[in-house]
Amino acid sequence: MKAEIEIGFKKHTVDFSKGIDISIPLYFNGEQPNTYGVDKATSKAYQDGQFIGDTRKGGPCNFETYSFTPHCNGTHTECIGHITDKRVDILSSLNRSMIPSTIISVTPTNTNENYIPSLHTGDVVITKQALLSQLKNINPEFLQGLIIRTLPNPETKKSRDYMNESPSFLSIDAMEYVVSLGVKHLLVDIPSVDRLLDDGHLSSHNIFWETKEREFNPNTQHKTITEMIFVSKDVKDGNYLLNLQIPAFVSDAAPSRPILYKINEL
Repeated sequence: MKAEIEIGFKKHTVDFSKGIDISIPLYFNGEQPNTYGVDKATSKAYQDGQFIGDTRKGGPCNFETYSFTPHCNGTHTECIGHITDKRVDILSSLNRSMIPSTIISVTPTNTNENYIPSLHTGDVVITKQALLSQLKNINPEFLQGLIIRTLPNPETKKSRDYMNESPSFLSIDAMEYVVSLGVKHLLVDIPSVDRLLDDGHLSSHNIFWETKEREFNPNTQHKTITEMIFVSKDVKDGNYLLNLQIPAFVSDAAPSRPILYKINEL
């Protein structure tokens, strides 16, 4: 299905039959990414008395109970309620269905840029300098969403146990730059925009949502962060239309399926 759309003052074409899925499929009971050492996402046939929800065991249908932690078991999208005392849900926060977005690829490095708490010697960071070099000539209309692919980009990102390594994260300088660009929806292929063990500061999260002391900021309620995506090497850097799909979960985060559509200017 092809359509003609207008972004800013320019017209583009998009083929909605050619979506590119950048989520990591969640294989319950199988290989999956994990962080903070939480239990793996699992599924189990429901059983009650004589009923068993597994056709392979004589049940009339498959009827399973699923257990998972969205923040840690795979691709997920979170809202400001992730870090505030006020209980805000992703369902009411994500109010856009199609988001003009840009994909960039960056190589995390050691840096002297700022972070709280202080950086460790072995930390590799997504820096402001790296973002500047990729975004300096980008049309602001396509920065409503920003998708960051880190390099190198192996398929093992789909099943990593992130407690066995030190994944990259954004420096304070980098996140302040992202905010200055007006980005409303940030997507990354790392488990968190912050260092996993950061003494609870969540510096980059708080900068993105412009929050202090866990206080709710109504001006940033509709901004989202999506973590643990996977952007295949076959997907080129550039401008896309993003459809950020979530289930109707009334929770601070939910598993998500970001779909990209390549657009062409007329």
